[in-house]
Amino acid sequence: MESSTSIAYIALGSNMGDRHEYLEQAIEYLEQHPQITLAGKSSIYETEPVGFTDQDAFLNMVIAVRTSIRPHELLHTMLSIELKLGRTRDIHWGPRTIDLDLLVYGDTKIESEDLHLPHPRMEERAFVMIPFVEVIAQCMSDQERITRLQHILEGLGGKEGVKLWRKAH
Repeated sequence: MESSTSIAYIALGSNMGDRHEYLEQAIEYLEQHPQITLAGKSSIYETEPVGFTDQDAFLNMVIAVRTSIRPHELLHTMLSIELKLGRTRDIHWGPRTIDLDLLVYGDTKIESEDLHLPHPRMEERAFVMIPFVEVIAQCMSDQERITRLQHILEGLGGKEGVKLWRKAH
């Protein structure tokens, strides 16, 4: 019996070393999982750091994946990829080789110690919402939801700090 699949949206960010290579490697590791398939990806944006600002600019993007693993298992897969790619958590909001954040998992709502879905701060962050709106428009036919997200994005500050770095192809 085939288990049902959901679309999950994952934000990726990097501001150390070969930032683009870290994004690509994280996507490759996700695709190596037998129950995760890439369903869409945004353009890549260069963004100024938020919080701890004495660090290099980030490359950010959002991908959509189709998966049959549950949200916590997906989170643990993402955390193991961060470790494989040398992620350390020394400074809150500090520099990182790779950062993977689970934004949305279908219509699932979770509030646990290690996972909140949908991601509680994503709608406050232009560097997340710009690529998220881009990729969700590729992957979803729910025009009402897309329009709602576009309105949130329009009212969001900080968009001037998010510059297109490489267009999705």
